[in-house]
Amino acid sequence: MPSTTTIRISRSTLRMLEDLKRRKRARNYDELIITLIQELRNRELDANFGIDRGKISRFTEEDRGDARI
Repeated sequence: MPSTTTIRISRSTLRMLEDLKRRKRARNYDELIITLIQELRNRELDANFGIDRGKISRFTEEDRGDARI
């Protein structure tokens, strides 16, 4: 069994976590928190993916330079 720890949160935060746990159908708070972290990471990746679209030109043979020598 992995080691555990205790964190202090307010009652209002606990109520929000309880609600999210129910809506996300998480088995426990650890699973809920992991799910929330993964969702946040995915949202950040989606927001930044293709950020340079329209700013980068197509790769050409001239761009290759001395790489084939």
